[in-house]
Amino acid sequence: MIDELDRKIISILQEDARLSYREIAKKLGVAVGTVYNRIKKLEEEGVIRGFAPKLDYAKLGYDLTAVIGVKAQGKRIIDIENEIAKDPHVVCVYDVTGEYDIIVIAKFKGREDMNMFVKKLLRIDGVEKTHTHVAMDIVKEDLTLEV
Repeated sequence: MIDELDRKIISILQEDARLSYREIAKKLGVAVGTVYNRIKKLEEEGVIRGFAPKLDYAKLGYDLTAVIGVKAQGKRIIDIENEIAKDPHVVCVYDVTGEYDIIVIAKFKGREDMNMFVKKLLRIDGVEKTHTHVAMDIVKEDLTLEV
C-alpha cells in the first residue's frame, strides 16, 4: 500500500528525478535509508517504472503531434495495440470505448513522416479505419499527476 511518505517521495521525483536520496531525505526530514528503501519498493512494485527527463519535443524536431482514432476488429484489438506501441513515433496507446477502439498519440517531424505512419497503420491486419487529428497548439502536455 502507498502511504503519505511514498506520495511525497513520488511528488519530489516528479519535480526532479535527479535529486539524490540524501537531498530527498533532507526535504522530508527522514533517513537516507528510508528514502532508498521506499524508492526500491516502489520500483519493485512497478509504481515507479523508470526515470526520464521531461523533453520539449518541438525543440528536438518533432513539430507535429497527432491524435489518431483506430477502428479495429474486436478479436485483433490487443495484437493491433501491441503492434502500434512498437513504433518509435508513438508516445501513448489507449484501449478506449466509443466510436474508435484505440486512441494513439504520436509525434512526427513533419507531414510526410505522419502520412507514412498512418498508411502503415492501415496496413495492419484488422485495422478497419483511422481518423487523424493534428494538434494545432499544445496547451498542456504533462503526464505527471498529483498523487
